[in-house]
Amino acid sequence: MHQWAEYAKFFAALLAMTNPIGAIPIFIDLTTTETESQRKRTAFSAALTALVVLVVSLLAGELILNFFGISIASFRVAGGILLLLMALSMLQARIGAVKQTAGERQRGVEQDSVAVVPLGLPLLAGPGAISTVILYSHHGAPWWHGIGLAITITIIALIIWLSFRAAPLLVRALGKTGINVVTRIMGLITAAIGVEFIAAGLRALFPVLS
Repeated sequence: MHQWAEYAKFFAALLAMTNPIGAIPIFIDLTTTETESQRKRTAFSAALTALVVLVVSLLAGELILNFFGISIASFRVAGGILLLLMALSMLQARIGAVKQTAGERQRGVEQDSVAVVPLGLPLLAGPGAISTVILYSHHGAPWWHGIGLAITITIIALIIWLSFRAAPLLVRALGKTGINVVTRIMGLITAAIGVEFIAAGLRALFPVLS
């Protein structure tokens, strides 16, 4: 039961960080000049990019931490602070510079293909999503734990693809106000997860706090 609860928390955290509903207005804006078939390819490529980046983070994240001599406790605190910064932007229903800078947005408008950059990276699989994957993958758990996380990431990628494919319908159904409400809810979830990461990291760094 505890293991399933961990997967549920990971799913909620990653869904909040990728926030495919909140990314729909940007997807529509960047694909206004594309035909329907091109928009379908862009949606698929963006979801595939997010999937590949997050799975690579799952496989190599712990190796990167070990290479730089970073403890998981320190990374939890840093990751929690990053999530809190992103959550503050999401609570204001906007994309913060931590997730996508103005330069990246401008390059997205100028370039022919927007699926990989800026949609797939960094808008969907940004620093917050990558940090979340690395933090949940570091548990010293058996090999099948990694498979469970990979399956969860795949489900998130599928949700991203379906959201982008249904973007016009969702915009008509939710409107800008509805999308902003979803973004704020995701921001609240992200803030709570960030606080939990910081608290867990501080308890590991300073056992006296336990």
